[in-house]
Amino acid sequence: MRNESILVVDDEAGILIMLENLLRKEGYTRITKAGSAAEALMAVRTTLFDMIVLDVMLPDMDGFSLCTEIRKTITTPILFLTARSSDMDKLQGLFLGGDDYVTKPFNPLEVVARIQAHLRRSALYASDVVSVESVYQYDTFTLNWTTGQLIVGNVDTPCPAKELELLLYFCKHPNRVFTAQQLYEQVWGTMVHGDEKTVVIHISRLRKKLEVNPTNPKLIVTLRGIGYKFVPFTGG
Repeated sequence: MRNESILVVDDEAGILIMLENLLRKEGYTRITKAGSAAEALMAVRTTLFDMIVLDVMLPDMDGFSLCTEIRKTITTPILFLTARSSDMDKLQGLFLGGDDYVTKPFNPLEVVARIQAHLRRSALYASDVVSVESVYQYDTFTLNWTTGQLIVGNVDTPCPAKELELLLYFCKHPNRVFTAQQLYEQVWGTMVHGDEKTVVIHISRLRKKLEVNPTNPKLIVTLRGIGYKFVPFTGG
């Protein structure tokens, strides 16, 4: 039996039942289903979830707006289920605080695999206290992994879980170049091709928090045609 708590939000009862059955087969028993945004908001106010699966098309509020509301209080990973297949819709969801997305119609086993990957990575990072430093301190920001805090210019800056995990990976590997696909595989925990946009959006969100001028980044730099590199400033 697995102890992680999962919230699945979708207005299609068939999808809720299907995902619940598949997750239970994988040993997850703490599954909460919500058929509307109102039910989802009530659930997140009373339960601390480890993972949220969120449909974009809901009857009372679209999933993007619901994600914005959820992000006001919690940093739990959010996986979007969306029938909107355009890049703009996917990018909007990621910009608003989503961590990943799957386009409908989807392979249910892929959704379960992605949920497991997010939960596995979260557990790995949570237990990674011995093998990595607890605090990474630089001139412009401090990442305290033990408390899950990002301090930028002495200001406690809220940061969703996947952004923190991505930043931690950069801090663990300074001055090394990674492609977007490599970062996705290492931080998101799956080897699904075509998810580079997810990494790009998360890097953009980190830059807005960390960089003096996000359009001319100095910390997380882009090497065109190659990938990304974290160049820390530690004094001098």
